[in-house]
Amino acid sequence: MADTQTLIDKTTETQPGISAEGWLTDSWYLGCTSKALKLGGLKHVIMLDQPIVIGRTEQGDVFALRDVCPHRLVPLSAGKQVDTDGEPTVQCPYHGWRFGTDGVCRHMPSVLEDQPYEASRFKVRRYPSVEKNGLIFVFIAHDPKFDGEPDVPVPDFGDLPDKPKFVIEETFNAHMDDAVVGLMDPAHVAFVHSQWWWRPPSVGLKLKEKPFVPRDRGWAIDRHQPSSNSLAYKALFGGKVTTEIIFQLPGYRWEIVENESARLLTLTCLTPIYKKQTRVTQVTWFFGAPLLNLAIPIFKPAARKFLRQDGDIVDLQNEGMKYQKAMIWIDDIDVQAKWYRTLKKEWAGARTETRPFENPIKPVTLRWRS
Repeated sequence: MADTQTLIDKTTETQPGISAEGWLTDSWYLGCTSKALKLGGLKHVIMLDQPIVIGRTEQGDVFALRDVCPHRLVPLSAGKQVDTDGEPTVQCPYHGWRFGTDGVCRHMPSVLEDQPYEASRFKVRRYPSVEKNGLIFVFIAHDPKFDGEPDVPVPDFGDLPDKPKFVIEETFNAHMDDAVVGLMDPAHVAFVHSQWWWRPPSVGLKLKEKPFVPRDRGWAIDRHQPSSNSLAYKALFGGKVTTEIIFQLPGYRWEIVENESARLLTLTCLTPIYKKQTRVTQVTWFFGAPLLNLAIPIFKPAARKFLRQDGDIVDLQNEGMKYQKAMIWIDDIDVQAKWYRTLKKEWAGARTETRPFENPIKPVTLRWRS
């Protein structure tokens, strides 16, 4: 595997908005959950093959830095947070160099005053970060020297509680593109997820007709009644339920299920780790339905099994990809996959030409059996 610095340097040689590995840049990705970071804590993550340390100061503010000390290349996440002249800094465990939350070195304890090394000459990359609804998002700029504020809005999933009800996570052995296409595939459910509690095989295949509309950097299956064979929705919500499913670049898919008194939102976030590894995080919030709390002990393991089934299929797909790369794309079940590729191309084009992103998707009704 190539070292991270090489990969960072390569991004400057590729088309703005997309890396050499096909990951979208100048984009927000899920770094970790808020629960994963205590006050004064540090967490190491890999995002787009880059080592990043996400931290929370004692005052509760989040920050993200490149997780490599430039002196002897030790991960900063192996160190600790210390106060330096009244501000929070991350101290490297090797020689004690301290870096502020802006990435600038504040202190080099082994250097004497008369030696020509000013701490502020050294810095590590800073990644803009935002915390909302119990999640921490990190902005991956295309330019590794970017030090401003992003011109891309932070993902917004609507009015949600500060804390999710539960979170599950899986690592798919797949490039992010394959993970996205697999998760949005509308025709696999009857075969991959055929359980009595979700989609019993006895119901057979049924005609599906769904209205699709463009949305900000993506598309949505417009608000509609859930499929008649979705037993879980009926059990949890009763009658008069509507659902809406939305996808947004670079890799967010969320489903809103609600009626007049209750609302449930399940968000799936895809974050590239390495070229053939993608972190898939599913986050669930709900409110207005006290009985849903009683269902969590059943709901959570069921969701974990559901996600693991998708991961298992990816592993099977990898077996075939050893021998063949080309896939067959057909309408209407693969239209969303085609949209995803088109949107990625448009994103890179917009960043290259420094113009607004223009969504090329038009309203359409897609039909398939599943």
